[in-house]
Amino acid sequence: MPLTLEDIARLSGFSRSTVSRAINGDPNVNEGTRKQVLEIVEQLNFQPNLAARGLAAGHTKVLGLVIPMGVNAIFTDPFFPLLIQSVSSECNVHDYSVMLWLAEPEYERRMISRMMYNGLVDGVIVSSMMMNDPIVEALVKRKLPFILIGRHPTNPNISYVDVDNWAAAKVAVNHLVELGRTRIGTITGPQNMIVGRDRYQGYLDALKEHNLELDMNLIIEGDFTASSGSKAMKKMLSYQPDAVFIASDAMAGGAIHALQEEGYTVPDDIAIIGFDDIPSACLTIPPLTTIQQPIPLVGSVAAKTLIKMIEQPQEEPYHIILPTKLVVRSSCGWQKEKTDVS
Repeated sequence: MPLTLEDIARLSGFSRSTVSRAINGDPNVNEGTRKQVLEIVEQLNFQPNLAARGLAAGHTKVLGLVIPMGVNAIFTDPFFPLLIQSVSSECNVHDYSVMLWLAEPEYERRMISRMMYNGLVDGVIVSSMMMNDPIVEALVKRKLPFILIGRHPTNPNISYVDVDNWAAAKVAVNHLVELGRTRIGTITGPQNMIVGRDRYQGYLDALKEHNLELDMNLIIEGDFTASSGSKAMKKMLSYQPDAVFIASDAMAGGAIHALQEEGYTVPDDIAIIGFDDIPSACLTIPPLTTIQQPIPLVGSVAAKTLIKMIEQPQEEPYHIILPTKLVVRSSCGWQKEKTDVS
């Protein structure tokens, strides 16, 4: 069994409270007493319960990272490992730890109250938020510092780090229009998530600006997984798109694979643009044109900002928008178009 403060008190001859104060550096403890207690601590390699110490001090130096999606999605979408790694790295720099919640959404919602009301964390990062997510509502009521990865759709008083998904989606569709594509479809992200809604709205607004017909048969919802991209692409083929904007690179990879299985050529038959610029985007055949968002920077800025909110509280929320850019590769047909023009 692990040693406790009671064990140290019994061996040193001092009270438990005196031992606790000595270990925690209380200046009112006699130096002789402190020395005796610390000698026993060193001899026995006693490790204080950090969680208990944090609770007693009113802080734990632990951040919660909540991803309210199914476990399968978290481990199959390359976005999340990059995000988790960047949050953890930034926390390490500031001597914080990360408590990661990986569970099905409904289980996640039951656990969030335990996490908040037991004082296990100093603050929370919520990624991939659902529309009107009760997790966020609970955090607001609890007044626990938290920040979203992705803007809140209705509450301007909530802090977030995001990219302009709407504008980035418009850039992608505009590029396809510039290349002469007119039957442009989309495989959207989940429409119960703000990121899915924003990218879809950008697609719609780009079509409207170019006076292109909106064909609802060319709009299919996915769930950010490669398998959903493959299924959606096969379903869309009978409606003859000549280009598709796809709301994540994972889905775009699945869509390209489906097209090749069906005997189509990318980009000659159908041009493809994705979103994220994950490491595998340049390895697809052909390499994927995509919207690059700075995933590692999103995670590190979210962690750094939350720590600042904990250590230097202010009333004004943080609204941080990070840049995106279109990374042009051959899946959209740009290189062929350029060759033809020259």
